[in-house]
Order: sequence, then structure tokens, then C-alpha cells
Amino acid sequence: MLILLVDDEERLTSFLRRGLQEEGYTIDIATDGIEALEKATKHHYDLIILDVMLPQKDGFAVLRELRAQGNQTPILMLSARGTTEDKVKGLDLGADDYLPKPFHFDELLARIRSLLRRSSIEKHPILRCGDLELDTVKRIAYRDGQAIPLTNREFALLEYLMRNKGKVLSRTRILSNVWHYDFDPESNIVDVYVKRLRKKIEVPGKPRLIHSIRGMGYLIQEPEEPQWWEE
Repeated sequence: MLILLVDDEERLTSFLRRGLQEEGYTIDIATDGIEALEKATKHHYDLIILDVMLPQKDGFAVLRELRAQGNQTPILMLSARGTTEDKVKGLDLGADDYLPKPFHFDELLARIRSLLRRSSIEKHPILRCGDLELDTVKRIAYRDGQAIPLTNREFALLEYLMRNKGKVLSRTRILSNVWHYDFDPESNIVDVYVKRLRKKIEVPGKPRLIHSIRGMGYLIQEPEEPQWWEE
């Protein structure tokens, strides 16, 4: 799960990044409203944690612009000003939840889990391709009924492929959405992880599901669909 954390308090963002990464989340940071808008527009996030008091543009302005663009990513607002007026304003502008500072980390985790669970249900919690099944709520993969152990990054990669089933995804696009890195022509990290994922999900005697499209990228496709490419 990829989360954008928007806050200009360096100590807080450092603490939250470390804690959330330990919980298995991938964290990206923005320290002002303009950077937050740029990143939220360029990349797909599963959740945005958005502070109200920000340089350049405040959190309310960021929230307003994102919703005006049609961006429906779940947004959890944070604010040291825990007034009812601010909370109502944030919710009216389209925030999904509002947490006043200071807060306990366990409460933040519970709010995050609730928003992601709600979002996953709305986006279809069970993804399928042939006899491969991915439970995005329990975060478990199955092939032919057998559970497959996946690392957090392998799970994120497989989820991204399955949410885009039937589409060819370039290495640049995968790198941007799963690792949230800008393209590095020297990096083979996508190929390495696809190879690892194939070893785990491919079964002898069963159709291959993840395909390499020469000069284009990778594709996951239903086994009965015709193969139009050369691997």
C-alpha cells in the first residue's frame, strides 16, 4: 500500500515514515501544498495523510483542488487545530477522516486500516486472474487454492498488475506506481521482482499468467485470452 504523507514537521514525518514502513506501508513524503498536489496528480496513492497547516498551500486548498480534479483517493486530515469548525470544513470539502494533533500512533494506524479497508471493499477486495486470487483485505494470494507467501513489495507489484489486468504496463509505469521512483534506465529492479513473483505464482502444468512483452513491459492476462505478442 502506497501512502502520501504531507506534513512540514520534519521530526513528525521522520517518526511516522519509520513507524508506517515497519507496518508494511510504502511512504512518500511531501512538505508543502504545491509538492503534495504535484505528487498526488502524478502518482496513484492508496491513501493521503494531509496536514492542514502547510507552506505554499494549506491542506484545505490541497483537498479542495484534488476533489475538484476528481481524485477520490481516501484522505485523512491532520491538524493541531482540533476545532469543530476545522473538522467540519475538512469533511465538507471531501476528507474521509480527521485526526487532531497530538495523537497516539496506534490510533493513526487504526484510522488508516479503516480507510484502506473501506477503499478496498469499494475497489473490489478480491482480484482474480484465472485460478490466481488476491485478497487485498487479508493481503493473501492463492493459486489453485494454495496460499502463496509474498513480501510487501511482491504483493504491491502483483496487486498493481491485477488491477490493470489485460493492460501492458511499462517498466517506467510500474516503477513509478509500485516503488514510486522516477525512471532509472540502469535499474533492473522491476525485472528482478517480476522474476521472483513468477517463481512464486507460476505452477508447472498451469498456464503462465504474467507475460513479458518485448520492448513494452509486462502484462497479466486471463489464460484463455489470445496471445498477440512475442515474448
